[in-house]
Amino acid sequence: MRLWSEIRSKPMVFFTLILLLKGALAWFVIFDGGPSWMTALTEIPFILMLFIAIEWFASKRKFLYYMLVNLLITILYFSVLMYYKYYGIIVTYHALEQADKVAKVGESTYSLLDPYYLLIFIDIIVLGIYMIRPKNIAKLKDLGTRRKANRTALLGAFIVSAALCVFNVWPNHASMNENKKAEGMGILNYEVYTIFADTTEKQPMIDKSEITQSAVDEVKGIREPASPRYFGAARGKNLIVVQMESFQNFLIGLTIDGQEITPNINRLAKDNLYFNNFYTSVGQGTTSDAEFVVNTSLYVPHHEAATSSAYMDKDLPSLPKAMSANGYKTATFHTNSVDFWNRSELYKAIGFDKYYDKAFYGDDDHIAFGASDEVLFAKTVPELARMDQDRQPFYAMVISMSAHHPYKIPDEKAKIRLPERFDGTLVGNYIRAQNYADYAMGQFIDGLKAQGLWDDSVIVFYGDHQGLPLYSLSNKEKELMQGMFGREYGYTDMFNIPFIVHAPGVSAPAVFDKTGGQVDILPTVANLLGVSLKDQIHFGEDLFNQDTNLLPMRHFLPTGSFINDKSVFLPGISYEDGTNFSVLDNGVLANGSAESEYDRALKLLNMSDSFAAQLPALQGTDGDAKK
Repeated sequence: MRLWSEIRSKPMVFFTLILLLKGALAWFVIFDGGPSWMTALTEIPFILMLFIAIEWFASKRKFLYYMLVNLLITILYFSVLMYYKYYGIIVTYHALEQADKVAKVGESTYSLLDPYYLLIFIDIIVLGIYMIRPKNIAKLKDLGTRRKANRTALLGAFIVSAALCVFNVWPNHASMNENKKAEGMGILNYEVYTIFADTTEKQPMIDKSEITQSAVDEVKGIREPASPRYFGAARGKNLIVVQMESFQNFLIGLTIDGQEITPNINRLAKDNLYFNNFYTSVGQGTTSDAEFVVNTSLYVPHHEAATSSAYMDKDLPSLPKAMSANGYKTATFHTNSVDFWNRSELYKAIGFDKYYDKAFYGDDDHIAFGASDEVLFAKTVPELARMDQDRQPFYAMVISMSAHHPYKIPDEKAKIRLPERFDGTLVGNYIRAQNYADYAMGQFIDGLKAQGLWDDSVIVFYGDHQGLPLYSLSNKEKELMQGMFGREYGYTDMFNIPFIVHAPGVSAPAVFDKTGGQVDILPTVANLLGVSLKDQIHFGEDLFNQDTNLLPMRHFLPTGSFINDKSVFLPGISYEDGTNFSVLDNGVLANGSAESEYDRALKLLNMSDSFAAQLPALQGTDGDAKK
């Protein structure tokens, strides 16, 4: 048992080395260059500060304190690994505050787990087994009483470690790219830095008097036309907004070994108004963030899901409120519980008259987090028909969910058989799930037509967020994507979602190549329905009347990222070392954006944040959404 003797006598050395190995694993997964000497230089000083504190203050049970610190840092590194696999950024305390959501999406979370990640817990398991025996616990309890540390040496080591932490943090604090910032600072330093940065490095608040629609349009580089094209062309029609779970644009027109993957949505794109250069604008809340952005034309908050933010206490200008002011009834339909992602508060804040959730749909034919899309659409169509019997037109938002990550469609629901090369892959599961979702969508469209709603409604379809994050794909899965794309799958493909508008009598079918995003849906449909937004601040634009766009991105990409008409731009430490990825083929462009666009994108985000923060509080409950 000489090994245990060495561990007990030199716990600081042992646990420092163990945690350095765990830090190296995190660096291997997250940073392009993997672990290097910088890993030791940035991670070890912070670890040593904690261990020196144990040596200084703990007179008994030192080994147990070492174990506790080891466990906490291990959990943090593990959280960093898991979060990066889906979101592509370094987790901070903001996201960790939402850890309760993980339990509710357990299967989705576990699917991100590479088995070798569990190696990070091996030492804890082994030491835990060793400590089960009472005599071993007794040996460890009196560890601190047998050896007294040299306090002068400890103080010197603490000062040097603290100085190194400051040296790592300060030169990198101005970096816009959070991943670059974490790499320069070290993961542990970065986690602590974010706590203090929120109070010391806040964006200046822009006074509400300066946030006018003309000011927003000026920053976006657009001008409202005097006579907008299609204004009121569908006046008085119902509005049905269909949010398609995890639906990316590459699925439209995709065939695999001669099999059409989404035939119903393909027909929608072919027979209606189809925007193929359209992008998601969501953040941490993904699906619920899409609901927020589409209904408010605001950008998501910086560090948290919109539904978990202070925005839910605000009287938000919104599409439901604008439609209500124009004589519409409003309702939203979703098979999950309204409490998940705090939707009950979202629906109050944006002003839906009524919601339908799990209590209405039940849990039969369960897929993902609730009743299947077939049940969703089968039970929704009769409700829409009842709403249509009144003299008032209606606005209904319908949210599909069966094609939710990790895309496990029951075998009896599968409508397609893919080639063997797709077996056991996330890509294969995703395609099968979207094929099923398309099948259910076809039933929904048939139901709308049978009830006479198809020809009496403006109906929009769009994907809520990416389904296949780059960060989650194995090498085999990347090869499958390359086989479908004919090139490397990249950022522009990942965030590209479809936007399809069915507007009876408005125009012939058309494909629009102009850049758009979810933030643009509100002003686009308001224009069609003749709903004036003259007195309502919105950060999107009417895609039928603008030829240029600037879309700031948040959360899934570093701060300062944006999409314009040519590229998806990701900053490095600043604009100068950023990268432009072509929206056409994801290739790197030498001149895809201008620094002025970078500055304007950041200003738009600040304007949106400032506007939302200064909105009046939501008053009373008379307008609360009801079941």
